[in-house]
Amino acid sequence: MDFKFTPYHVFVVGLLAFLQFTVVLDFMILSPLGVLVMKELQISTQQFGFVVSAYAFSAGISGLLAAGFADRFDRKKLLLFFYVGFVIATFLCGIATNYFFLFGARILTGVFAGVLSSISFAIVADLFPLQVRGRVMGFIMTAFAASQVFGLPIGIFISNLWGWQSPFLMIAGISGTVGFIIFIFLKPLTTHLDNKTDTHALHHLVKTITQPKYLPAFLATTLLATGGFMLMPFGSAFSVHNLGVKLEDLPLVYMVTGVVSMLGGPLMGRLSDAIGKYNMFVIASAIAACIIIYYTKMEITPLPIVILVNSFLFVFVAARMISANALTSAVPELHDRGAFMAISSSIQQISGGIAASVAGLIVIQTSSGYLERYDILGYVVACAIVFTVILMYSVNQIVLKKHTK
Repeated sequence: MDFKFTPYHVFVVGLLAFLQFTVVLDFMILSPLGVLVMKELQISTQQFGFVVSAYAFSAGISGLLAAGFADRFDRKKLLLFFYVGFVIATFLCGIATNYFFLFGARILTGVFAGVLSSISFAIVADLFPLQVRGRVMGFIMTAFAASQVFGLPIGIFISNLWGWQSPFLMIAGISGTVGFIIFIFLKPLTTHLDNKTDTHALHHLVKTITQPKYLPAFLATTLLATGGFMLMPFGSAFSVHNLGVKLEDLPLVYMVTGVVSMLGGPLMGRLSDAIGKYNMFVIASAIAACIIIYYTKMEITPLPIVILVNSFLFVFVAARMISANALTSAVPELHDRGAFMAISSSIQQISGGIAASVAGLIVIQTSSGYLERYDILGYVVACAIVFTVILMYSVNQIVLKKHTK
C-alpha cells in the first residue's frame, strides 16, 4: 500500500529539514572559518581540533543523558526545550573573544544540539513508514548541502566583513525564528507514550543500550561519522594551503558542491528506497572510500578539479548517511525509538569527537600553512568505511527479519 503524503507531512519534513540546516550550519561553519579562527585567536591545529571535538563530546554525553527521558515526553516539547538552549549557546559563540570562551561556548552548544537530530529522526520514524523513509531522510539531510549553498558562503562573506563571530549571531537569529514556527504549528507527538513500557529513566537507558538486537546498529554508528569529523575540521586549510585554492574562492567551492549535494541527496534517498538501503550504503561507501584516498593525496590543483572532486565526495558521503539512518531507524521498537535515536546520536558524536582529536594530532601544519600527513587521514577513514559496511550487514539482517515476520 502506497503512503500518501498530506500537506502536514510535507510541512513537517520541510520544518525538520530547516531545523537540521541551522544545527548543521552551526557545526560546519567552524571548518571554513578555521583559517581565520586559528589566525585571530593564535591557536594551533591541535587546539582547533579540541574546539571541534569539545562540541562533539558534549553532544555525545548530552545525548546519552537525555536518552532515558527521550520516550517519556511529547516529542514537540522535548524538541523545543533543546532548540531554545541551542539558540542561546550559539549566541554565546557569537560573542566569544578568546579561545577559552569559544571552547566553553562550543561545549554548551553541543549539550543542546546533540539531542536535536535524534529527536528529529524519532519524529520521522513516528510519522513515516520504512518504505518512504529513505526519501524523507534524503530531503531532510539536504540540510547539509543547503548549509553549504546558502549558509557557508554567506557566513564566510560576513565573517570577512565583521569578524569570524558574526556567522554565529546570524545562525542564532535564524534559529529563533524556526523555534517560533515549531511552537505555533507543530502538532504534539505522543503516540509513543501509549506504548510506554518502562517509566524509570535510568533503567530505560540501560535496557536500551544492552538490548542485544540493538548492538550491531550502535557499533556501526560508532564508525559512521569518522570521515566527517576527521577530514572536515581541516578542509578549508587543506584547500587553501595544499590545493592552492584562494581564500576568496572558498565560498564558490562550498556553494557549487552544495548545489550538487542538494540535487543528489533526495535522488539518493529515492534510490535507497528503490534498490534497498543496504545496497545503496555499500555502493556509496565503496565510491566514497576511493574518492577520499584520491582527494587526500592531491597537491596544487586547478579550481574546477577541486570543485568536481568535492562534489562527488559530498554526494556519496551524503548517500551513506541517508541510507544508514533510514536503515537503523527501522531497528528499534516504538517504545524505545527516542532512546535508541538519542544513544545512536550520542555514540556518533563521541566517536566523532575522538576522531577529530586524533586528526588534530596526526595532521601537522608547517610555518607556511601547508598540512602534512593529511593523506594518512584518508587511509584511516577508508578503513573505517570498510568496517562500517561489514557491521551494517548485521543491521540489515535484523531489519529484514523484523519486517518479514
